[in-house]
Amino acid sequence: MSSSLILYSFFAYTALLFIISFITTRKSDNESFFLGNRKSPWFVVAYGMIGASLSGVTFISVPGWVENAGFSYMMVVFGYLLGYLVIAKILLPLYYRLQLTSIYTYLLDRFGFYSYKTGAFYFLLSRVIGASFRMFLVINILHIFVFNKMGIPFWLTVIAFMMLINLYTFRGGIKTIVWTDMLQTTFMLTAVALTIIIMKDYMGLTLGTLINKVVESDYSKIIFTDWQDKRFFVKEFFAGAFIAIVMTGLDQDMMQKNLSCRNLKDAQKNILTLSWILVPVNLIFLSMGAALMIFAQQKGIVISGTSDTLFPEIALGHLGSVAGIVFIIGLISAAYSSADSALTALTTSFIVDIIGINRNSNLNENKKKKIRYHSHFFIAIVLIFVIIIFKSINNTAVISELFTAAGYTYGPLLGLYAFGLFNQKKVYDKWVPLIAILSPIICYLLSRFSVQLLWGYKFGFEILILNGIFMFLGLLAISKRNKIVSEL
Repeated sequence: MSSSLILYSFFAYTALLFIISFITTRKSDNESFFLGNRKSPWFVVAYGMIGASLSGVTFISVPGWVENAGFSYMMVVFGYLLGYLVIAKILLPLYYRLQLTSIYTYLLDRFGFYSYKTGAFYFLLSRVIGASFRMFLVINILHIFVFNKMGIPFWLTVIAFMMLINLYTFRGGIKTIVWTDMLQTTFMLTAVALTIIIMKDYMGLTLGTLINKVVESDYSKIIFTDWQDKRFFVKEFFAGAFIAIVMTGLDQDMMQKNLSCRNLKDAQKNILTLSWILVPVNLIFLSMGAALMIFAQQKGIVISGTSDTLFPEIALGHLGSVAGIVFIIGLISAAYSSADSALTALTTSFIVDIIGINRNSNLNENKKKKIRYHSHFFIAIVLIFVIIIFKSINNTAVISELFTAAGYTYGPLLGLYAFGLFNQKKVYDKWVPLIAILSPIICYLLSRFSVQLLWGYKFGFEILILNGIFMFLGLLAISKRNKIVSEL
């Protein structure tokens, strides 16, 4: 497939997003950027969040992950069902009752200034790392197969990509993203379906025969019973539940879309619908990964890069131009889907939680808008630098790195919210940042030496749970005796 054809597909899709942005940003204001004026239809949000939840990581990394992990990721997905239920029944009612713009404002009311800033900091750190991982994966594929052949350096590819996202989101924010996410989800899922259809034709198989081959292969194993294995099904399930809670329920990016719904009931319908849709969707992605491995073996294809290049190498090099275009559109959809909402959420948290734009009575609407524009651009610059840095250190599947990073950065948030919601004690607020620093460090050391200390046990994604527990215990240790707060 020619580089020029890929490039034309990229620009055509980007132009479509700018058209949607133009339509949705008319008469937009700060409330539109932050919460879409709380008028987003829940079914549009739910459908669009499929793409945001999957992102480029699922589109690229999950299929390639099948080679070593099989379908064990499905136990994480089943855990999502429990996690999303907790979000719908506990977190969303809290956020709507307090009428929050940034969900971390809860920490200010519950604990105090330092706890609030700690929570906001860990979100910013977590989302910058997570968004950079996701964007790196997609931008790197585009660079390898398109821009590198044109002599364009990686750093320039990153800058161009981020500036395009910055341009179509800086005015409308969440109001625009709710609708672009719907478009991006459609293209992403269509790309997967068409790739499977094209691939089975190249293999000379019916769809039923291909499905049977996937089911009968070693790749389709879901349950791993060795308790020392990182893929042990019990810890995968509970890790999935807590990953959903922290990476959706305690994440400004994902919650900002839910808070744009008209009311709590709509937001709950949105999140519960999403949780059940993600089960078959992720199963399809994993099945495609197994089919790609079977296809590669049948055709004698040797994948030259990491597991993350399995899908792009086959789609762009062995399935013809139609499959190549389908893959590129799906890839771009996945990239934009996670990048635009992350940029908006990071901007929201930065100006609301760090700058304190809503607590400054001296700022009028125009001044707030100016601060928002400058902050939006600043966050884009930060993401550019982190993506470039990640390029120099990446050597494993991004999906694994993403969840590992989440275990350390979202853990303190998990502990803070768990303590605040299920314990009425006050804490010495100034000590909270120290506990939030020590907890991930202790978890890292324990994970690093777990084989020697815990009879061969290896930590996987459940390090997130342990991190949250240490944070909770630390808060308990610095709690004030005989002092409680009334329920918020």
